[in-house]
Amino acid sequence: MYKYPFGIDELDTKTGGINPGTNILILAPAFSAGDLLASYLAHPRDGEYMLVLSTESQADELEGSFKAGKYNLDHIGIIDAVSKSSSGSIADEKQRKYVGSPNDLTGMDIKFSQLTEEIMKGEFTDDPDQLFPTPIRYCILSLTTLLMFRKVDVIYQFLHVISSKLKKMGSVGIYLLNGESFDEKTVAVIKQLMNIVFEVRNDDDGNSFRVRGTMGLSLNWRQFTIEEGVLTLK
Repeated sequence: MYKYPFGIDELDTKTGGINPGTNILILAPAFSAGDLLASYLAHPRDGEYMLVLSTESQADELEGSFKAGKYNLDHIGIIDAVSKSSSGSIADEKQRKYVGSPNDLTGMDIKFSQLTEEIMKGEFTDDPDQLFPTPIRYCILSLTTLLMFRKVDVIYQFLHVISSKLKKMGSVGIYLLNGESFDEKTVAVIKQLMNIVFEVRNDDDGNSFRVRGTMGLSLNWRQFTIEEGVLTLK
């Protein structure tokens, strides 16, 4: 069975990597490195692909961030839920799909299906060494915006559908959420669908995270930095 590397030695040693069908929640406050951590966990390793649903940044901004991280842009597809609302009509491209707004959950689901189908059929890139079934990391940046547009029970159902698809495909999901923007009950509902939770904090010493997960997976608070796509624990 293929396992997805965390890219964090301590966790990869403990687990051998992320099992297919796993959902990972990044709980991070505003102005922390939560988005960098989510992107780091989701970026494609050799033979993998990444699909990202962006509800806060336009595709150009996101690609600029991935380029700075030296991530393989040829293996990254973006569902942009921002640009159409500010720029009007935009045509889909091979690696970019657009939906009208972060409120359009149906459109997001359709574009996700289109991109995954193109990847699975080998139409996304001309990679002659593509693995089958193809490992895909799906990332939502971020759930915070979705929960501002829709009630938590609607987002729960949306994520349930997505996570079921990911499990069937042998893929993994990474989701960013600012837990401080919502009450404990809302966060608890989202956590029900998750197998692993990264909690991020930002204080005078910088950014730190800790990990809690199924089957006793845990890692206590560790300071970290991410520069040019490299995560360093202190």
